[in-house]
Amino acid sequence: MRWEEIRKTVHRLSFGVSVVGMAFLIPLMLLTASDVVSRGFFNKPIPGSMELSEYILAVFILLGAAYTQQVKGHVGVDFLTSRLSPRTQVVCQIITTALSLFIIAIVIWQGLIIALEEKTVSDMLRIPQYPFRLLVALGGFFLWLELLTDLISSIGRFKGRPS
Repeated sequence: MRWEEIRKTVHRLSFGVSVVGMAFLIPLMLLTASDVVSRGFFNKPIPGSMELSEYILAVFILLGAAYTQQVKGHVGVDFLTSRLSPRTQVVCQIITTALSLFIIAIVIWQGLIIALEEKTVSDMLRIPQYPFRLLVALGGFFLWLELLTDLISSIGRFKGRPS
């Protein structure tokens, strides 16, 4: 496989995973609206709605992190690097992306260890927590792949090749 095909495959996978996360937004919206109506009009909240909302938000956020990296949607502060030469900016990108890869690798590793050891369930609904802990490793893996494609592109730009 050529580099461009690999990069496109990683981008498609990240997008697909984020679509799965986005699919959880409609149930979250309906659950929240129903809970508000039930609480406001009937003074009876939906039992476990807070727990479910927390889990759904975890799915949405963890599965969307890689796509957010793909579209460069994460917060970046460039008030210092914007004053540097383009070549120095690329060097800074390479360094920060390499450090990010290292940190995310630790998150994946520890997320997997914690998920495999997890035996607890939620307080009210008794939902097992290990699938949500596994999402840390899964979402982190896709984020790691996106960061790797960014690193390879930055190294290519440093060597004078278009990304």
